[in-house]
Amino acid sequence: MAILKRATVCFTFRIMLLLLFCISLSCLPFYPSAKRNDRPIIGVLAQEVYSPKPNQTAYIAASYVKFLESAGARVVPVMINQTLEEYKTLFNSINGSCVSVTRILYPGGGVSIISSGYQRAAKIFYELAIEANKRGDYFPVWGTCLGFEQLAVLTSGKTVLSSTNTSGVPLPLDFTNETKDSRMFKGFPAELMEDLANEPLTENSHKWSLAVLTLNTNEELKKFYKVLSTNTDGKTEFVSTMEAYDYPIYGSQWHPEKNAFEWGRPYIPHSPSAVKTTFYMAEFFVNEARRNFHRFESEDEESKALIYNYNPVYSGPRSAFEQIYFF
Repeated sequence: MAILKRATVCFTFRIMLLLLFCISLSCLPFYPSAKRNDRPIIGVLAQEVYSPKPNQTAYIAASYVKFLESAGARVVPVMINQTLEEYKTLFNSINGSCVSVTRILYPGGGVSIISSGYQRAAKIFYELAIEANKRGDYFPVWGTCLGFEQLAVLTSGKTVLSSTNTSGVPLPLDFTNETKDSRMFKGFPAELMEDLANEPLTENSHKWSLAVLTLNTNEELKKFYKVLSTNTDGKTEFVSTMEAYDYPIYGSQWHPEKNAFEWGRPYIPHSPSAVKTTFYMAEFFVNEARRNFHRFESEDEESKALIYNYNPVYSGPRSAFEQIYFF
């Protein structure tokens, strides 16, 4: 009888262990492949060439393409001076249209953010992205340098930038208290965050900035963007990294792509931590794009749209870029 009781107790104990194991499994996060797009395609906005030539009226710096490709994305160039319908087709194509991108990047450059083909396309995509995100269609937007400034103007509806002495300057980031809860820096190693805060790892090539004072006194900007880092030129404190509170919209006044892919200027940092910064920013950027499921109608349409159809050109030591795609 004692043996039978012991056997019953052991059996009951094993059943309890099995139940606890099953319960613990049910508590683990589950990420089905259907919730992630492992073939993200990101649109990069072109801009006007300062001195156009035949077949060279617009361009994209190749470093932006390499930046995205390094984290597992492919790129579609978004041309300037297209019709509104062409841009809507490019944006909206889900399960059956000629072109589809999962995200849009506004690169740095030197064109007008008030009146240019770059500005017009950026405004159209910004408005479409806001509408899409409101209806649950996750569509991220990123602005770097000029693109950052463009986002500030589009969100505020005003010319809100201040002149700063920040052209060709590597800087550490002065992180705000908002950083610890940010989406952008959540996956960064603690050691890299410390290096970003203490070493000049972020390259700045801008003459205009969004002053912290301006953001704090502009209701549209203040309620829309969470300030993740600031910097100063010694006179003006400006926003250097931001993300929207309620939308997947992000901006860096500095250039994360340059550390790994541009070599023509002595002030671009190339230390191991600087290069890691490039790739952690790219990884975040592309992972956001993986949450969007816009796609091409066919592989043939996809292949026709990709930037692989164009050849980058070595632009020489006098250029700010190692290679450029011309259109």
